[in-house]
Amino acid sequence: MLIGVPLETAAGETRVAVTPETAKKLKSQGHQLFVQSGAGLK
Repeated sequence: MLIGVPLETAAGETRVAVTPETAKKLKSQGHQLFVQSGAGLK
């Protein structure tokens, strides 16, 4: 499965829908993750 993680666009919001631990688990299960550039940055 392809999974996309978008950049949050709300002012002051830096959270993303996937933690690094969850991303590792999903990848180990064979999923592909695409994280938008800048997601999670302050």
